[in-house]
Amino acid sequence: MQGKTVLVTGGAKRVGAAIVRRLHGAGANVAIHCRASLLEAQMLRDELNETHPDSACVIQADLLEVATLPRVVNEVIQQFGQLDALVNNASSFYPTPLDKMNEQQWDDLLGTNLKAPLFLAQAAMPELRRRHGCIVNISDIHAGFPMYGHLLYNIAKSGLDGLTRALAQELAPQIRVNGIAPGVNIWPESADWQDEEKRRKHIAHTLLKREGEPDDIAKAVQFLIADAPYITGQIIAVDGGRSINL
Repeated sequence: MQGKTVLVTGGAKRVGAAIVRRLHGAGANVAIHCRASLLEAQMLRDELNETHPDSACVIQADLLEVATLPRVVNEVIQQFGQLDALVNNASSFYPTPLDKMNEQQWDDLLGTNLKAPLFLAQAAMPELRRRHGCIVNISDIHAGFPMYGHLLYNIAKSGLDGLTRALAQELAPQIRVNGIAPGVNIWPESADWQDEEKRRKHIAHTLLKREGEPDDIAKAVQFLIADAPYITGQIIAVDGGRSINL
């Protein structure tokens, strides 16, 4: 990772922050994208810059505003002189049963999980081609194994898996594109996921009989960026074996 620059969307908290910390710890410059979590992003930036001055920056943007995405990429290049990898981690997640979903939820869930990664990849394409860089999309095992009651999220992540493979084809040979599909890793913040019995049922279907850690995802991201020069168009499940035991 030494000498590389990585843009991580949704990088201020949770899995995104773990990805940022691991890549930075391995020597990369990191651009931490956020929308609403500006304070958390700034605190993370300051923490990292204490270790390596001028190695982290914050970029605030609403990724649903497609016209702003070239500006996001340009800010990274202006700050660090290059962009070597894009990690599409930003995501919306909440239930959308068929009888209650609406168009606004469609725009939000499909927008953050599918539309934004596509158009951000488009904006980053010239620089990533110049640098022979890569893209890592954070998907979900429920792209292939739908989660009941989360119809639009399932659709969005299924689309992201398809986008990952299609982009790998479109952008080869200069740019590699892969995805990571987490399983039980870090619990959603919504109230319905605070139920201990619900959590136990999910863990029971995980072959390793435990939940993962955000750093498990971060390690996989680092591998795909730094140590996988002959891997593209693949979705790697980092789920403790849950996806083969549902």
